[in-house]
Amino acid sequence: MAQQTLPATGREWHLAARPSGWPTPEDFALVEAPVSAPGAGQIVVRNEFLSVDPYMRGRMNDVKSYVPPFRLGAVMDGGAVGRVVASEAEGFAVGDAVLHGLGWREYATLDAAKAVKVDDSLPLQAYLGVLGMTGLTAYAGLLEVGSFKEGEAVFVSGAAGAVGSMVGQIAKLRGASLVVGSAGSPEKVRKLVDEFGFDAAFDYKAGPVAEQLAKAAPEGIDVYFDNVGGEHLEAAIGALTLRGRAVLCGAIAQYNEAGAPVGPRNLALAIGKRLRLEGMLVGDHYALQPAFAAEVGGWLREGRLHVEETVVDGFEHSVDAFIGMLRGANTGKMLVRVEG
Repeated sequence: MAQQTLPATGREWHLAARPSGWPTPEDFALVEAPVSAPGAGQIVVRNEFLSVDPYMRGRMNDVKSYVPPFRLGAVMDGGAVGRVVASEAEGFAVGDAVLHGLGWREYATLDAAKAVKVDDSLPLQAYLGVLGMTGLTAYAGLLEVGSFKEGEAVFVSGAAGAVGSMVGQIAKLRGASLVVGSAGSPEKVRKLVDEFGFDAAFDYKAGPVAEQLAKAAPEGIDVYFDNVGGEHLEAAIGALTLRGRAVLCGAIAQYNEAGAPVGPRNLALAIGKRLRLEGMLVGDHYALQPAFAAEVGGWLREGRLHVEETVVDGFEHSVDAFIGMLRGANTGKMLVRVEG
């Protein structure tokens, strides 16, 4: 089959050391590695955009989890979109745009069965965010795990991030009575209200979360979408109404803690309130993909969704983007444009 001339080598990021607390640039190594020609049923993709996500921090620890840890001295992986530059697979041609899971490298050689062709009439990076795992996490978490119903009040932590900003907008589009978000700066708070359409938002660094949430949602909340954990989860348990639901999607406040994490001290309230606190992994909800793609894709084409991305240019800055994302430097999805 057709192919472009492949380079002999391409750059990739390896995990050089397991971080203790916050990752540092010294925990990673930028390596030149051979670019393999495709075997039968394989394609080679030149990546254009890479995703950096909070869950990747957990994979840097050598602990048993829902996904294997990254191996020391080996290339990492993550979401990526790019174009096929060589193909030995039926149905994949040079120039096709594809979504796959071998990020953290410039060129990826993989089985075509592990790649998905995407419609490049929309921006390719959308498939790493609003139309990808990020969007499906928000959609499934709110609607399926959180059992959200029209007229309910929703609170989202980490609301200016990729998932949180989607959750709030989906809730509004589906008829929420109130959508409240928390974020880490006055500028992000302003964006949540003025651009993402939240009814209220507050800066969690400006005072106790419980007090600010009570002011924003004096009658309580029905659904809490948790991206943070810690103080936020405790405040939400206090604010949830009878038979309220908390969707436990992330706990970014704990990912880089070297000591014992702080958990909610008021969990006993869940008994009397008959609360449901449920963890979620997006991989459990791929059956929703067709409905998600149709509804969210429609909103995107109609201009009803505000999508914001923070794009870091240059493959060599991938680690900077990752560490920046953990520290809240992004609004919306954090992406790396491979060619800066």
